[in-house]
Amino acid sequence: MATTPTPAKPASRNDWQTIRSLLPYLWQYKTRVVVALSLLVFAKFANVAVPLVLKGIVDALDGSKAALILPLSLVLAYGALRLCSSVFGELRDAVFAKVTQGAITRIALQVFDHLNALSLRFHLERQTGGMSRDIDRGTKGIAFLLNFTLFNILPTLVEIVLVAAILLKKYDWYFAAITFFTIVIYIAFTLGITEWRMRFRREMNELDSKANTKAVDALLNYETVKYFNNERWEAARYEKSLRSWEDASVKNQVSLSFLNAGQAGIIALGVTALVWLAANEVVHGRMTLGDLVLVNAFLLQLYAPLNFLGFVYREIKHSLADMEKMFTLLNQNTEVKDSPDARELKTEHAAIRFENVDFGYDRNRQILDGVSLSIPAGHTVAVVGASGAGKSTLSRLLYRFYDVWDGHVTINGTDLRELTQTSLRGHIGIVPQDTVLFNDTIYYNIAYGKPGSSREEVIEAAKAAHIYEFIQKLPEGFDTMVGERGLKLSGGEKQRVAIARTVLKNPPILIFDEATSALDSKTEKAIQAELKAISANRTTLVIAHRLSTIADADEIIVLDGGKVVERGEHRALLEANGAYARLWALQQHDEAEGLAV
Repeated sequence: MATTPTPAKPASRNDWQTIRSLLPYLWQYKTRVVVALSLLVFAKFANVAVPLVLKGIVDALDGSKAALILPLSLVLAYGALRLCSSVFGELRDAVFAKVTQGAITRIALQVFDHLNALSLRFHLERQTGGMSRDIDRGTKGIAFLLNFTLFNILPTLVEIVLVAAILLKKYDWYFAAITFFTIVIYIAFTLGITEWRMRFRREMNELDSKANTKAVDALLNYETVKYFNNERWEAARYEKSLRSWEDASVKNQVSLSFLNAGQAGIIALGVTALVWLAANEVVHGRMTLGDLVLVNAFLLQLYAPLNFLGFVYREIKHSLADMEKMFTLLNQNTEVKDSPDARELKTEHAAIRFENVDFGYDRNRQILDGVSLSIPAGHTVAVVGASGAGKSTLSRLLYRFYDVWDGHVTINGTDLRELTQTSLRGHIGIVPQDTVLFNDTIYYNIAYGKPGSSREEVIEAAKAAHIYEFIQKLPEGFDTMVGERGLKLSGGEKQRVAIARTVLKNPPILIFDEATSALDSKTEKAIQAELKAISANRTTLVIAHRLSTIADADEIIVLDGGKVVERGEHRALLEANGAYARLWALQQHDEAEGLAV
């Protein structure tokens, strides 16, 4: 037997991996990136030139040296440089906006497409609320990372280099040395404490996702909560998660306060040392008042964003942690993939065959054991058996939500693994036992079977499913909202919408997966007639619970313990007095007792 495919566990990522994952999405806008970086450099040159012009103005106005003359050209230059610094900054923001939003759009779309491409196994195991929150935080993290990396960290680094070069050129080396030493201590302290704090942020994220998952799960199962009077129980579960999140949040804030205080102390010491040195040089006549103003202005320009840099670095680390989870979703293994040479399925007459199929959702529990059955084109084959016998598994394998362990599932002699999933599923229509509708209009839910259909086609499908008259009686007609998962409609109404959706799709293969088992007898008979009508001349697999609904099937397959134990027509199986006959007798007895009651 072939080994069971196991979903790959996503490897742990580091920050550089996350950043590298982001770069290709940015480079598609390389022209804008280059222009934005150029504008950034121009803005910083203008910003650094401002204190130099200010020094010239102060020295020109120093009355101890000469008569006071208004340095008009320097004043105008000062104003022009201030303006250029702001204008270049705004232009940089405007140019880079498309890069940020475009990258977010592409990544969000790729994550969405990838999630849709993942196997049913992943979606059965996922927690919708937590995953939704991870994606939301991840996309917001991209915007924060890009904006503050380009608009704060990089400009600050450019400004540090320019200021250091000016200080080394114009003054004694220890001005630049103190500046660099302060920056190095500041960055080292920030990095060390931030790395220590990141565990609190990650813990907050985990607890936030868990709390959100519990809340969404309770709201999605609103009726079940009400049935068992468990509002307080759900509130207590949610509160427990929130309390854990609260503890982690408090630790996060306390550590943040410690970091802020340490950063403020380092900057205060560095600024004090530089101002003291500059003042001392002025007193001894080696520097002018303009030089003191220049050094002080440089410090204010440099340490103001550097002080903010601590916050930015922390938030970037948080953003990377948020993005890490989102990119991890992209690393989830796509268990069922198209082969490189997969071809399109194109047929109006599909013959289906299961050949010695072995399969299970877990290697420790085999569901199908050597199952073989055929559905000739245009015929109807029904599969019956006890719960857990593997009936619904057949439909999942036919849709290729999973690949078989061993054996083959073929259409017109071609293994499903040799076909593209899109073309395969385009040839199959299903009316499931539990019809789930989108929280949209009746029209949208019917038209979903074939997007782009005309209104006339949707109406014809509704008529074929015998739901048109019901829709016409509604105040809003086809524009009636069906509610979350279609809860505003009854079971029979939802089933008819599902039938109409399938009729509109008009596939050559139909699957009825216990489509009427949850309905009352009257509704079941009405819908059963509709199902029989639309399955005429189509290859149909019926997974049945009530045997009375499949008595006229071309062949009935009886599954027991994952194996085919009987097959044949209804009458022949009754005469054989085997497993099918026993199931029939048991149901007839249960129905008789139900009528008697």
